[in-house]
Amino acid sequence: MSDQAYEIAALVVYFAAMIGIGYYAYRQTGNHEDYMLGGRKLPPWTAALSAGASDMSGWLMMGLPGAIYAAGLVEAWIAIGLTIGAYLNWLFVAPRLRSYTEVAKNSITIPSFLENRLHDTSRALRVASGAIILVFFTFYVSSMLVAGGQFFVIAFDGPYLGGVLLVAIVTLAYTLFGGFLGASLTDVVQGLMMMFALLVVPVIAISAVGGLDETTAAIREVDPNHLSLLGDATLSATTVVGIISAAAWGLGYFGQPHIIVRFMAMRDAAAAGPARRIGIGWMVLSLIGAVACGIIGVAFFTRTAATLDDPELVVLAMAQDLLHPVLVGFVFAAVLAAIMSTVSSQLIVSSSAFVEDLYKVFGRDTSERALLTLGRVCVLAVAVIAGLLALNPNNTILDLVAFAWAGFGASFGPAIILSLFWRKLTNWGALAGMVAGAVVVFAWDAYGEAISGVDLYEIVPGFIANLVVAAVVSRMTYVPNAEMEREFDTAVEVAGRKKVAAA
Repeated sequence: MSDQAYEIAALVVYFAAMIGIGYYAYRQTGNHEDYMLGGRKLPPWTAALSAGASDMSGWLMMGLPGAIYAAGLVEAWIAIGLTIGAYLNWLFVAPRLRSYTEVAKNSITIPSFLENRLHDTSRALRVASGAIILVFFTFYVSSMLVAGGQFFVIAFDGPYLGGVLLVAIVTLAYTLFGGFLGASLTDVVQGLMMMFALLVVPVIAISAVGGLDETTAAIREVDPNHLSLLGDATLSATTVVGIISAAAWGLGYFGQPHIIVRFMAMRDAAAAGPARRIGIGWMVLSLIGAVACGIIGVAFFTRTAATLDDPELVVLAMAQDLLHPVLVGFVFAAVLAAIMSTVSSQLIVSSSAFVEDLYKVFGRDTSERALLTLGRVCVLAVAVIAGLLALNPNNTILDLVAFAWAGFGASFGPAIILSLFWRKLTNWGALAGMVAGAVVVFAWDAYGEAISGVDLYEIVPGFIANLVVAAVVSRMTYVPNAEMEREFDTAVEVAGRKKVAAA
């Protein structure tokens, strides 16, 4: 049996498992709310691993190790920023968002929550939010399909287009019918696969190089600064801006719809405590493994005869050189798991944004069955458009993900935080801030460095612009509302009571 046959067999087992889970979820999905939010029944471990797996994506298995391999540990500030951001998100946002979305007319999407929380009768906030989700998620899904195409090239020396189609078709097979529950349950399996792969590969690579001392020496021979969190250690303006930009990835957590929707789907606010511990534990181990793969890869490809053409393929290339073909197949499956877990979650959120926040706003009353069908059609449509965009893989995976991450973080992050913790946020303040954040992200990505002279990650000016505009406009438009005050107090009380009960 050839090496490739072993690898394909492992992938077939993985694909069959994902489709089987999708079928199980399909049998549990009876209506539109089940399809979009899983009936709000996710236990802590499912919510935690699903949020982590849908968050990390192909970036964890390819983008981050590639950045570490190319630039050194200075890029690890991304992982540090993400860990801090994720912890704060689980600690402060998760319990209150879970309680507030139920208080605010049982909202099942982020746009509907903002509309109901702020009593926006104009519908403008909901429509703008839904549109932003569709635009940025199309780019995000496209980046994951690019990762799928690149995976297929190195794994089987096949055509790039074949990888794009592989990821799209298999993911659609369990997402189209299994909905939110199917995406969440497959995320659990995929998250565990990703973590184990990232922990096993660097350990074996160190052994192949000759031990930890030899590995460290080999890295220092290539570049002494590769092992420094400060890069060239001079703390120049460029280095400082680079560290701020990397750590600022953590700001994005507060506004990622495909992550915070897991908070809304938990069985209650009390589940946020154990889910946080599980999720952060998984995240820390997975990020350590990803960083280790990138930095140890420098030593491995220096000391051995192995070659690496693309830094973003460092995990795959080391696995092929070090592991039995069956294990290589499961590492390949872990890479696909990272990609597919994100794609499935983003397709579901895009579908909910279209059906709940665009179609239902302008459309007529529709039966539950028709809404369920429409949601599945939207999943298919977004996948097709993202696939067309992925036909031109000029940008790196990290670049594509960074842009979409910044778009969501700067658009929704401040709106979510202010809506949960500031009584005086208004619908017009939230809308103006959201638009400002999105516009600044687009503008800074295109012209920011040329105008400012610094390569600052666009999420930073976008997030700040949103906060400032939202606060100023809210101050100008705030009118006391007794019902909004009552809902705010109720949400705070419920979240606090559940948090105490969980402790």
